[in-house]
Amino acid sequence: MGTGKVKGGGGMKGKLSFTYETPKKRRLVFTSAELSAEDAILFAGDLDKTGRAKDVEFIDRHDSSWTMKELKGYVKGVETDPHNVRVFFDGGFNRETKRAGLGCAIYYEQNGKKYRLRRNAPADGIDSNNEAEYAAFFFALQELDLLGVHHLPVEFIGDSQVVISQLAGDWPVLEPELNRWADRIEQKMESLGIEPEYAQVSRKKNLEADQLATQALNGIDISGAVEIKGD
Repeated sequence: MGTGKVKGGGGMKGKLSFTYETPKKRRLVFTSAELSAEDAILFAGDLDKTGRAKDVEFIDRHDSSWTMKELKGYVKGVETDPHNVRVFFDGGFNRETKRAGLGCAIYYEQNGKKYRLRRNAPADGIDSNNEAEYAAFFFALQELDLLGVHHLPVEFIGDSQVVISQLAGDWPVLEPELNRWADRIEQKMESLGIEPEYAQVSRKKNLEADQLATQALNGIDISGAVEIKGD
């Protein structure tokens, strides 16, 4: 296996590359659109049945190449680790007390099962709602670390356009206090090897994290993971 490849976690994506060979030995190289490692294995298996596909390999987002044998070993190995992780986060802020409530709901798969982890916590020393959102994001990263999520893509979902746009690099971070949070978040993600993907949703679609943040503000502690049955 070449250097620079992702280790641990699931949800790896990349492109399937192969050479198509005609009966007269004429060749043409094809590269797919981005797909998951699991789908790449599925399509590679189907291509193999034709007997016309040669030099089949998977190219991940780091431009590292994987043989199908290596990729199958990777997918099998990560089943025991948390993978396919989605994080909903939210921060609540009380202007009068200068206190914040942080909430996150983490959805993930492990050992062929689906789970949801919900956590919240109060926070002091916060000066704005935007700072509370940043603090909630960092709180979620700490939970990912405790969960053992390392070196894989993670989707972060929140209703704060400011935080999502700034962390995604679409908006500049001008406020000093927010810039400090952004630096801490970047350093933490680098140490965990997380490849972030961001999605902004309406508050209505982020109610679970919003409720957790509100409960933290009201002194209600929430902490626990449950298995999700069904689809």
